Amino acid sequence: MNKHKHMESSSATLTDALPPTTTTKHGSLTLHPLPLQSPLQSNANQQHQQLASNFGRIVTGIELESLESSLEPSLESRLKQLLFKHSILVFRGGASVSPRTQLALTRVFDASAPGFYGHDNNNNNNNNFNKKSVLHPDLKTIPAVPQVQLIGNGFVEEHEGLANVNLVHPHHRTFHRDVVSEDDEERGYTRFYRWHIDAALYDLSPPVATTLHAIKVPKDKWQTVRYDDGTGDELKVPLGATAFISGAQAFSILPPHHKSLAVRTRVTYAPHPYVWMSPAKSLPTGLGLYSDSLELPLDALPPFTEEKMKTLPLCWKNPETGELHLQVHPSAIYKLTIDPSPSPKEGDLYPEGATLTSLPEIRALIYSLQRPAIAPQYVYAHDWEEGDFVVFHNRGVLHSITGAFRKDQVRMFHQCNLASGSDPEGPDQEDVERFC
Repeated sequence: MNKHKHMESSSATLTDALPPTTTTKHGSLTLHPLPLQSPLQSNANQQHQQLASNFGRIVTGIELESLESSLEPSLESRLKQLLFKHSILVFRGGASVSPRTQLALTRVFDASAPGFYGHDNNNNNNNNFNKKSVLHPDLKTIPAVPQVQLIGNGFVEEHEGLANVNLVHPHHRTFHRDVVSEDDEERGYTRFYRWHIDAALYDLSPPVATTLHAIKVPKDKWQTVRYDDGTGDELKVPLGATAFISGAQAFSILPPHHKSLAVRTRVTYAPHPYVWMSPAKSLPTGLGLYSDSLELPLDALPPFTEEKMKTLPLCWKNPETGELHLQVHPSAIYKLTIDPSPSPKEGDLYPEGATLTSLPEIRALIYSLQRPAIAPQYVYAHDWEEGDFVVFHNRGVLHSITGAFRKDQVRMFHQCNLASGSDPEGPDQEDVERFC
């Protein structure tokens, strides 16, 4: 039995092998479970979180700023194990972390990363095509450390070499086709903006980890995310919460015929997908796009080659636990390639294999796989505190911005992720045989 199969047999294996407190020269690293959040609203009934028991940990006792100059190999190894096991690490303590230290910490999780930002957007401000990207308004590059971006909301007079910056927290009105009314927004209703993975999805390999450092966090009343998809689902969230779901849990709750499909499927993403999708509009759940034929035609995109278009597995294999994570950016999909089932069963989808190029068909299929995982009970909405430093396994979770700020509410975060040197690993033959 290989390492991954052994770890799949017991979800507690890695946690049991690693004590909750580790003493290093940088302090005593101690793990705590994520806090329970307020009762959820779903179908007018109170529900409770059903997060996987190993999903997310609060980490205390480590002085992060001391890690830039020297990081013990044993601590580096421990941090990587913890991230791959728990998907989200929240370092609390309120201390400031410099952009250079944030870059150094982000590098810890992927030795193969060449060292440039995950979207390689250093020249966005001089690129007319990139200005068409749905990401363009959200990112302001820190001049001295271009792998780190300033994101947030409101006017910032000066920060880390940037001057007179207007930050804009993405609002669902700019991306969703049908929006929450102004009256309902005043009453505190909002949406998931866009469920996604941090990745260029063209030419560059998806980052392994993303780090977020909260510099300034305005506090106000909690808001209610409304799904508006006919289910009645709602989720109470702190103002500006980042919502996360586990890709491993997303896969584990699928019925057998969907698991069989997932392990046999590869996703080809559109060239320059954030430019391609820019005229299109989102579903009210933020989980993919309406098929209104609004995407830019390929000849209107920046120059591209088919060789640089990304084709990735629908399921990404966790390098530490061997679990499969359902990892797909639903708004960027261009084509699906489905392999034949090695052992067809009644109810299997596309048992003989298929190549799907119809966007309505593709989107409906992927939505049916992903929608169960964003049900309120499976979502962790992080309640940000100033000084929080969050690392999430970008190849193991999906996440979404939530909420709406007033113009006078200033919010400042540093974000960093690095394009990887290799693509994610997909299901192996044992996985295919197991789930088919």
